[in-house]
This record gives sequence, structure tokens and C-alpha cells, in this order.
Amino acid sequence: MLKATLRSFLAHKGRLALSALAVILSVAFVAGSLIFSDTVTRTFDRLFASTSADVTVAPKEDLDEAVPSGQTPTLPASLKERVAGVSGVADAHIDVSVDNITIVDRDNESVGPTTGAPTVATNWYPTDRSPVELTSGHVPRGDGQAMIDADTADKKDVEIGDTLTVLARPGSFKVEVVGIATFTTTNPGAALVFLDTASAQRELLGSTKAATSISVTADDGVSDTALKRRVGAELGSGYDLETADEQAESAASELGGFLDVIKYVMLGFAGVAVLVGIFLIVNTFSMLIAQRTRELGLLRALGADRRQVRRSVLVEALLLGLVGATLGLAAGIGLALGLIELMGLLGMNLKSTEMVIGWATPVASYVVGVGVTFVAAYLPARRAAHVSPMAALADAEIAGVGRPLKVRAVAGALVGAAGAAALVGCATAEKTSSAASLLGLGIVLTLIATVIAGPLLVRPVIRVLGGAFPAVFGSVGRMSQRNALRNPRRTGATAAALMVGLALVGGLSVASASMTKSFDRQIDRTLGADFVVQNSNFMPFSSEITGKVEKTEGAGLVVRQRFTPIELALPDGKNVESTAAGYDPRLDDVAKVTYAQGSSRDALAPGRIGMDVDFAKKHGVRVGDTLPATFPGGRESKLTVGALTDQDSPEGFGVEGGLFLGFGTVEKYVPDGQDSALYVNAAPGTDADTLRAHLDTSLDPYPQVQVRDQADYKELIRQQIAVMLYLVYALLGLAIVIAVLGVVNTLALSVVERTREIGLLRAIGLGRRQLRRMIRLESVVIAVFGALLGLALGMVWGVAVQQVLALQGMKELAFPWTTIVAVVIGSVVVGLAAALLPALRASRMNVLAAIAHE
Repeated sequence: MLKATLRSFLAHKGRLALSALAVILSVAFVAGSLIFSDTVTRTFDRLFASTSADVTVAPKEDLDEAVPSGQTPTLPASLKERVAGVSGVADAHIDVSVDNITIVDRDNESVGPTTGAPTVATNWYPTDRSPVELTSGHVPRGDGQAMIDADTADKKDVEIGDTLTVLARPGSFKVEVVGIATFTTTNPGAALVFLDTASAQRELLGSTKAATSISVTADDGVSDTALKRRVGAELGSGYDLETADEQAESAASELGGFLDVIKYVMLGFAGVAVLVGIFLIVNTFSMLIAQRTRELGLLRALGADRRQVRRSVLVEALLLGLVGATLGLAAGIGLALGLIELMGLLGMNLKSTEMVIGWATPVASYVVGVGVTFVAAYLPARRAAHVSPMAALADAEIAGVGRPLKVRAVAGALVGAAGAAALVGCATAEKTSSAASLLGLGIVLTLIATVIAGPLLVRPVIRVLGGAFPAVFGSVGRMSQRNALRNPRRTGATAAALMVGLALVGGLSVASASMTKSFDRQIDRTLGADFVVQNSNFMPFSSEITGKVEKTEGAGLVVRQRFTPIELALPDGKNVESTAAGYDPRLDDVAKVTYAQGSSRDALAPGRIGMDVDFAKKHGVRVGDTLPATFPGGRESKLTVGALTDQDSPEGFGVEGGLFLGFGTVEKYVPDGQDSALYVNAAPGTDADTLRAHLDTSLDPYPQVQVRDQADYKELIRQQIAVMLYLVYALLGLAIVIAVLGVVNTLALSVVERTREIGLLRAIGLGRRQLRRMIRLESVVIAVFGALLGLALGMVWGVAVQQVLALQGMKELAFPWTTIVAVVIGSVVVGLAAALLPALRASRMNVLAAIAHE
């Protein structure tokens, strides 16, 4: 049996190659994501471990920032002297490091990275743990001098002697580049500018008495833990102290979020490849077993029992899985190398020579590769085991052409009903968490139900889709339609591979179109200003920019917005940390706010606060209640609830409560914050276009700042949602590639299965061109069937997703009809492409050899 199995595997290796591609793709994404994330993690672990001080003293973090407020937490620089006097301290120095800055060249072009990595300004203090070393020029020695990193200098064509402008919180200042430093470790992609310590304190923090942290070096023989304990005893509990290991772990956890995004995206690709690949492998093995009915019958007649036949088929699957997993692991290594190179282009200079392939990578690769093929081949293997020895004497087939589909109908109906119930429950749920759980359950169950019941839909749907074929293409069209109807199970399984990807696209396309329409409606309802001035990355900006806007010719009313972390003690006994927005008094002139109780005047008065009415009801808050509030730095106050809003707006930024208060209150308790946005109306006699031109001129030296109107905001939202769609389309592309392989495989095996039939058709006059057309039409009708099934399922999912989004304020439902029509047209193209090789092969058959084929 082993010899027979190996010979059978080698005899069908060409037919199994397309199935192996699905396994290879699945394993490649799993292996590539694990290798890449392990490599980045190991690289940055080394970076953090080699550059962290033995002990770091930092300001105590009291409130989390859901939205950036522009504050730079500091501590007194004089603490350095106290720390230096602690027993066991070899050295202590102050650190000044800020990343809420922008650096521009003489052409007002940004010198910082455009990939989302920060631009960091810091003081130069050379130690053996510095991540850079001076390689050209000299270090900064006073006011107006700076050193930058070599990677930024190369990318932005900055040379020694060039003048740069640094836009910091206290204001902008110019520096001359006097030195260039090269990274001795991995460059995480950031742009670094170094100043001497006194200049950094004054220009970046606004005071030479402040620092952002203190780095402490231990004496020989003193452990980091012991040093941390001694320094903590000296300073008390008002500061955060971390050892080198703790700081490295903290930095690594922050990086973990970035890595998780990449890892989960790639594992998403792997999941789609696995799911679609299962349909392909099931179909391939089912057809191969159907074609080998007589062979299996002979094995049974010669004495092989059912277990041996089943084991023989599963061994073939395991061999396919082993080959696919091995090649997939190699492809995964190549994929990881490609990602490392891509990160290099984005500024993160990883070394391919330091690639990490942990033991978990090959284990996961072979578990996925072998597991997928084993699971997919199990049902065909069981079917093979039921081949009777008498099948050797007949031209039998066990593909199940004539078997009733009653079991599928019952199972599909039950699972579909459960899935529909879950989706209905999702649509009627009042909490986002329960709605999301029901949505996930409903999607899984309806997908399974559609796969189970797919063959039941083949005959009625394809009769409609191919109804015009006989009239348009004559007997060739009639035969192509009947070929697609001949085996509903096979047609359903082939179409299911394409259905999965298109259902995903259909669902998320409806969700994204609904999100876009909801945001457009909300912008129309709430934004009343002519223009909004914001940083392109929504980070706060300095008061210098506010002053420029206020002095711009044609600018009338300017309303400032500033965010601050806040903690409220609520009547129900809960303390909620959130972010509050501060506004100037004339908010109603630039925004359309809907109130359930009170007004903007009530909410923005000194010592008052406004909040969302739903948040207030949840926590038992009423207008007039006085709530204890805590601001950054431990500043405490008591705020009176002045108004409740009923905006019915999409929630964002992870902000809870819709809290807002007067600008004066924010400045009182958070004096060192920065503005996040400016709402600007044109002065009387100035039209909007003229004001925009003047604003663009005023803000030309600040390339990080954007001037937006309603149309710009809507376009910005569309671009952000498009990023999600690009990922979906990439998943669609992968699913289509594998689905095309499935259609090709099905048609190729079908051609082999129908060799004698094709020979007879050729013998009675069917031309080669007609034969190719017949196979192409069969392929197209299968692809369109899969597309329609997927889109119908996806649109149901999309409506359910929109119901979940409605709980977050996005209540508009929209269908992207252009995308839907494009997908249907694209499925026709997919069908034509998939049929090219099988049709060509069929048309080149020798007629007599085909007739004699058994």
C-alpha cells in the first residue's frame, strides 16, 4: 500500500501542484509574519537594552492621554544633584527629549520622516550607551548649533553649515548644522536633532530649570535594582523610576502595538489563504478519487481494506502538506526578507543578517501546512474508503453526482437559521460589545451555512445565469451550462473559494461606504467654521501658529481647541479617566452643537463642564451636579455640569463622555498645553477663497499645519477609510489568486475526467474554437455564481456591521453599487482567465487517443 500510495502521489503530482500552491501561500504568510516580528523584536530588545541607563528617573504619569494635549511632562533639573549624591551612583545627568516638534529646511520643507516615526530633539550627552556617534563635524557647543543623524541628512540632503528651523512648543528657533552623527545600533526610523543641554532646556522646555528625565549610572558592584531602591528612598514616591530592564520592557511593549498590526495583517492573509485553500484541496482530492474509482476498486479487490484505502489517501495529503509546508517556509523566509527591505525604505534599518528564525516558526509552518491538507482531504479519504471492490468492474464514479442533497439542505437550513438569528440579535443589541460578539458568530455561521447549502443553489442559479447561453452560443452554450450543472457539489465547492473573498469585500465595502456617508453627514451637521487649522497628524502645535492665524489678513473669529486629560469622580462611585476639549466662548459661531439641556454658554463658563447626555445617564449625572476633577500634575478642581449634548456623533480617539469646558478653565489647570485646532471664520467683507489664500501664505513656514474646509475634511475621512479598503482589496487579490487556481484545477481535472467525451464531441464535428468556448463559458458561469453568492452574503454582513457602527453614532447605511458592479464584471474576467490553460489543453487533444481513453 505504501508503494502504491507513493506511485499514485508521483503520478498525480502535476494535478496536485495547484493545490500545493494554496498550502505554500498559507504557510508563507504565517512563517513570514513570525520571522519578521521575531527579528524586529530581537533587534529592538538589543537596542533598548544597550541604550537604557541603569536607572531612569522620570515624571510620574498620573493620567493617560487618549488625545495628545501637547504637554511635555518635566521634573526639576536640580534633582540631578540629589541623585548624584546617593550612595552607589557613579554618574547622573539630565535628559531633555521631546518629540512634539517639526524641523524644516530653508525651503520650508519638513526634514522629519513621513512614515509616522517621530522627529526627536534631545540634548547631546555622550556616553558609552549612546545610540549614535559623531562621524562628521563637531558636537553642538552653544546657542544656534545642532547635530542631526546621518540617515536624515542623507534622505533630506542636509549638510554641515545648513540652517534649519525647529518648531517647538515654546516657539520656533533657527540652528546651524555643525555635526552629523551615525547610528551605531538599529535606526528605528526617527529623525534626531541634538542640541547642547542648556539650549535644549531653554528652547524645547522653555526653562533651564526643567528636564524630561534623569539618567543614572551605577557604581561597579551595585545592581540596578539596588540603585533604584536607593534613589527611590532619596526622592520619595513623586517620580517614576525604572531599571534598564524595566525601561527596555516598557519600550518593547510600546513597539509591540506596531508589531501586532503587521503580524495580524499577515496572519489575516494566511487565514484567507488557508480558508480558500481548504476548498481547493477538498475539490482536488474529491475529483482525483472520483477519477481513480476503478483503481481503488482494484485495490479493494486485491485485499486492501477500508482503513488502508483511507490511510493511503491521507498519506498522499500528508505528503502534499509536507512539500507545501517546506516550500512555504522557504517562501516565508523570502517574504520576511522583503519586509525587512521594505522597512529599510521606510527608515527602519533592520539587518537581514540578524534574521531570527525561532523554533516556533517551522513548527507553526508544518502544523498549518500539514494540518490544512489533512483536514481538507479527510472527507474525500472517507469517501474513497467506501469504494466497493465491484467498482473495479464498472466505469463507476463516486463523486456523488446523483446522491440526494437532503442532508445538506437540512444542515444548511439549521446552521443558516442560527446565523440569521445571531445577525438579527446583532442588529437589535444595545451594547457594542454584545453586538460585536453576535456579529462575529453570525458571520461564521452564515458562511458555513452558505458553503453547506451552496450545491443546492447551483441548479436554480446557474440555470438563470446560463439561461441565455443556448440562444447566444447555440449547442456549445447549452453544453457549457449542463457541464456546470452536472455535479452541483463540485461546482459549489469551486465557487465557494471565490465566494469567501468576495463576501469579505462586499461586507467591508458596505461598512466603509456607510462610515463615509455617516461622517459626511456629521461634518455637514456639526462643522460651521469656514476653515479648520490643524497639524497634518492631528498633533498639537505651538501658540506661535495661533498668533500667525489670528494676525492673518481677512481672518475674523478664531476659536481655539485644546485637549487635556481629566479624571472625574462620578455620582455612581466610579472614577473615569478621559479627555476633555477646551473651547473659546464663541463656539456656537464655528460649530453646530445640539443640546439636550443647557447651552454652550453654560458649559464654557468658568468652573463648568459639558458632557454627552448618554454618558451622563449612564453615571447618574445631572445638570447642576458638582464633580471632583483631577488634571495632569495632580491639580484638583470641582466642576459644575452646565450642559448635556445630544450630538449623535461617531465616537473617535477612544474618548469617553464627550467632555468639554471653557478654554480659560483648561489654561488655569493645564497652563503648558498646546492648541490642537483653530476654527476660523472670514472677517466681514472677505470671501472664503481669499481667506484661504492668506492663511496658506501665513502658514507657509509651518509645513506640518493644514488648512481644511468641509470638503477637505470629507476627503480626509475617505482617505483614511480607503486605507482599510486597500487591505481588503489585497485580501481579495490573494483570495482571487487561490480561487483562480481552484477553477483552473477543477477545469483541468474535469477535462481529464471528460477526455473520452471530448474526443467523441470532436469526432462528431465540434471544432477546437467551439470546445475552448464551451470550457470558457463553463468557467465564467461558475465564477459569476461564486461572485453573486459572495456579494449577497457580504451585503448581509455589511448591513449587520453597519448596525454595530450605528451604536457608535454612524447611522447611515450606504451600498457601493459601483464596487458591486465592478466585482461582477471582474468575476467574468476571472472566469475567462482561469479557463485559458484548461481550454487550450482540451483543444489540443488527439481525437482518436481521447476516444480510446479510459
